[in-house]
Amino acid sequence: MSLPPVIAIDGPTASGKGTVASLVAQKLGFHYLDSGALYRLVALASEKEGIDTQKGPELSLLVPKLLISFKNNQIILNGSDVTEAIRTESIGLRASVVAAHPEVRLALVDLQRSFRQLPGLVADGRDMASVIFPDAILKVFLTATAAARAERRYKQLIAKGISAKLEDLLQDLQARDARDSNRGAAPLVIAEGAKVLETSDLSIDQAVKTVLDWYQSAIA
Repeated sequence: MSLPPVIAIDGPTASGKGTVASLVAQKLGFHYLDSGALYRLVALASEKEGIDTQKGPELSLLVPKLLISFKNNQIILNGSDVTEAIRTESIGLRASVVAAHPEVRLALVDLQRSFRQLPGLVADGRDMASVIFPDAILKVFLTATAAARAERRYKQLIAKGISAKLEDLLQDLQARDARDSNRGAAPLVIAEGAKVLETSDLSIDQAVKTVLDWYQSAIA
């Protein structure tokens, strides 16, 4: 029996892959996996437990204890709505450090693959196409220049009433890009067979349409 189809969308921080992936999932009626949220949830839980981000084995032991659900655009962790809490810059930076540990990545593999259910899945992250779903029917590497991504993140934060400095955001993004690309465990790479989508000058609608067109071609 064939497995449900997967569209795997990878890319660097603030490339817009989450927004594009969730909209593509809505258009197709597919399930959606925000794998980055899982690492942010481990980061948040480890902060609450007081676990050092350098202790990979201890961090990995948190994973089986996490009761996670994605409902109506809300992320629930152990019964609490943490949708906003995991989106702070500090948790994002912490998640980037947590995600570099092979033990944590391994602990999350089965959990991520469990989201593959009928009628299909759109998954976004750093290693969806290269590690978690190497048999994805469509692999997309969605990217944008660091300057464009920093400006998007800046506008998002300002819109939420959170003060931010564009220069600081750009430096943080560049540091996270370096850490994600150079880590030993499942580094951020363009998977074999992936289509590269550069979104610096594209609207969200244009990016979504491109991915949908690629998917229709893939299943034709």
